Amino acid sequence: MTQSSNPLETFPNPQPGRDYTVRIEVPEFTCLCPKTGQPDFATLTIAYVPAALCVELKSLKLYLGGYRNQGAFHEAVTNAILDDLVAATAPSFMRIRAEFNVRGGLYTGVIAEHKNLNWHAPELVNLP
Repeated sequence: MTQSSNPLETFPNPQPGRDYTVRIEVPEFTCLCPKTGQPDFATLTIAYVPAALCVELKSLKLYLGGYRNQGAFHEAVTNAILDDLVAATAPSFMRIRAEFNVRGGLYTGVIAEHKNLNWHAPELVNLP
């Protein structure tokens, strides 16, 4: 699978000493079914804990738009987006959830994750 022709841009993490989560919702992701050429629509949820870099949102929008005319299996496109975002930002942790609209009576959801081996998630705090 070819990647989007639009480069991902980054900027320095404004709080590199703190673990925090960035969550990006993309309700209008589109690619093409590689078998039929018909459009596939999905909602992407990108959640990541930045290390040194954050992804710049306009470049992300253009990057994702580059998939609009590409044929891609759901599993392949989700993992390709994860690979490209990890290559650009080198996050401590990243998860991409792709919820594709119904096709042929079936819904497809794909979740792909990356975790830096040297990073440990902070302990969950349960407030009363």
